[in-house]
Amino acid sequence: MDVTIGVQNLTREVVVETEESADAVATAVKKALTGGPLELTDARGRRVIIPGSAIGYVEIGSEEQRKVGFGAV
Repeated sequence: MDVTIGVQNLTREVVVETEESADAVATAVKKALTGGPLELTDARGRRVIIPGSAIGYVEIGSEEQRKVGFGAV
C-alpha cells in the first residue's frame, strides 16, 4: 500500500510503500499527531521517521493491487 505524506515547508511529498494495513498506518498517524514522530517501515525494510509536528497531511492508499494489462478493456 502506498502512503503519501505531505511535510510542512517542503514542496515534495514523501511516498512510502508499506506492507502494513491501512488501520495500522492510520493508528500510527493519529499517535504521531498527538505528539511524537510518525514511524513507518517500507516494503524493503527501511524505516521512515517524520516528526509529528511537521506532518501536513497523510494520504493512505488502498490495500488492493492495481490490475495490469488489457484484459479489462
